[in-house]
Order: sequence, then structure tokens, then C-alpha cells
Amino acid sequence: MVGIVLVSHSAELAVAAVALARGIAGEQVPLAAAGGTDDGGLGTSFDRVEAAIGAVDRGDGVVLIPDLGSSVLTARLLEAPGRVVLADVPFVEGAVAAAVTSGAGAPLEEVLAAAEEARAFRKT
Repeated sequence: MVGIVLVSHSAELAVAAVALARGIAGEQVPLAAAGGTDDGGLGTSFDRVEAAIGAVDRGDGVVLIPDLGSSVLTARLLEAPGRVVLADVPFVEGAVAAAVTSGAGAPLEEVLAAAEEARAFRKT
């Protein structure tokens, strides 16, 4: 199953988004929150993101979903083509779409594509 890491400047935001995605997609989906700095502040920690990748990697690949700014830059540093990929998607919508698709057993490319489709979700 494809793992998903939500990378945010805020630990609380990352944890809440994981809870939402897990609540919709199911407990079996490997999801991890990587938010905040090592000292509990706002920001992004390379070490936290790297550890989260290790925690969700089941051998089928990992999708990184960052929120903005330095979380995107940090995620880019950890990309590994065909294994760890960055999704340029809305944070919450992309997380839910990726989690649901991963939970259905889709491969990495399909999980990434589902997350990317979230960019076009209309609310009106």
C-alpha cells in the first residue's frame, strides 16, 4: 500500500489532516504527519519528514503532500524518483484523495494522479 506523508509548518495541522484522511479512507492506510520544527515551533524539519517517510513506507512508494514554502523545499530534498514523490496539490483535498486511492490498493502513479485531480475539485 502506498504511504502518504503530510508535511506542514504546523504539527497540529498535519495531525488533524491525517486524522481526517484516515477517518475517510480507513485505518489501514499508512499515513503520517510531519509538521513543525524539532523544538515544537512553526516550520519544517527535514528529520521529521524523513522519519515519517520511513514510518509509512511499505515498499509501494510514498507520496509527500506539503502545505507551502519550506515544506515544499524540504519535500523536494527527499524525493526519490519512482519511490518518494511530491504531490503539487491542495493540502486537505489532496490528502483525502490520495488516502482513499491508496486504501483501494492503487499503485504509486495512481495515488499521485488521484491527489493531483483534487486540484480541480469544485465547491460550487
